[in-house]
Amino acid sequence: MTDILIIIVLITLVVTYIVIVANRKKKEKNQDEVSLESSEKNTELEMLRKHRFMEKIKEKNERQFDTHLVDYATYHLSVKQYIYYAILAASFFFFIGYLFYESIIASFILAACGLFYPKIQKKKLLEQRKEKLRLQFKEAISSLSSSLAAGRSMENSFKEVVADLYLLYPDPNTYIIREFEIINRRIENGETIENAIRDFSVRSDIEDIQNFSNVFITCKRTGGNLVEVIRRTSDIIGEKIDIQQEVAVMLAQKKFESKIMSIAPLAMILLLKYSAGDYLAPMYQWEKNGPIIMTVCLMILVFSYWLGQRIMNIKV
Repeated sequence: MTDILIIIVLITLVVTYIVIVANRKKKEKNQDEVSLESSEKNTELEMLRKHRFMEKIKEKNERQFDTHLVDYATYHLSVKQYIYYAILAASFFFFIGYLFYESIIASFILAACGLFYPKIQKKKLLEQRKEKLRLQFKEAISSLSSSLAAGRSMENSFKEVVADLYLLYPDPNTYIIREFEIINRRIENGETIENAIRDFSVRSDIEDIQNFSNVFITCKRTGGNLVEVIRRTSDIIGEKIDIQQEVAVMLAQKKFESKIMSIAPLAMILLLKYSAGDYLAPMYQWEKNGPIIMTVCLMILVFSYWLGQRIMNIKV
């Protein structure tokens, strides 16, 4: 009798254990399904968010491309830049005025000339921007020539150029990258590639880019060997830019020497002023015509600097 009771208890325990394990597995399965569904929903939500984010970025870029086309023929200084260059130039001219005339009034009069310096600096910044664009265009046209020689279509070649340029210039705001992205965007919107390149060449105000545009448009219309023409044009423009760079390297030392020679007279006057003040004192006395002589010396110094800059400005 006791044995029968033990067997019944064991059977009951086994059945209970089986029921408990089955219920636990069922709950775990339900939890897994719920977590899987929630994860799938979260993944879908993340994908939707990423998709909407990319669409917003794309729309923003399109608005920027459409409304912020750079005119490389003009350069606009910001208020901060204008004030910075004006203060910098005014301080330098104030120092020159006091050094040559030892007069606060004359120093302020010369310092007022510093207000015209931002216009001169604007021209320099404009030329520097054009030079950057010219060098970047050399790399772009070389990549375009290689893509066309590999058998790609014109549209795909322009897209491939952007990918190659990103390897050379990681910054997405690089001038040539933005311009080629604008060209690709216009092509995608149904505009002809000739109009897109013509607009870029007009805005660039660079002779090499305008020549490439004219050759490209003429060859596209007449049905010439576009691959060979672009390859030859790329070689000519590349050789011209290489020559310009070689000339710039050869003149770099001479330009530095010219700046040193322009500063040397100022250093000599400053040295004499504080080491032998009595020797230089007559140059600041009006009864001995000292300021007139200093004015003539200052004019000669300014003329020599201007002439040196004109001589060093060699264009190829």
